[in-house]
Amino acid sequence: MKNQHQKKKTPVIIITFILLLYYLLFFFVVTYAVKSLIGKLILGIVPLALGIALIYVANERINEINGGQEDDLSKY
Repeated sequence: MKNQHQKKKTPVIIITFILLLYYLLFFFVVTYAVKSLIGKLILGIVPLALGIALIYVANERINEINGGQEDDLSKY
């Protein structure tokens, strides 16, 4: 049973990692390209907020998988 849960958690972790790398790259490109401090702060908050939301959603999905709700469409 544990192996079955691990197979379902792996894509969640991989996709979360790839998207976090993308947001981090976007953040560095913005901080390099934008000259003003205000612009850096405004455009830097967006990937930070998206990264936090992504980690939260991935954590919720992993908790659903651990709780036995592998098929999250079953509640609709």
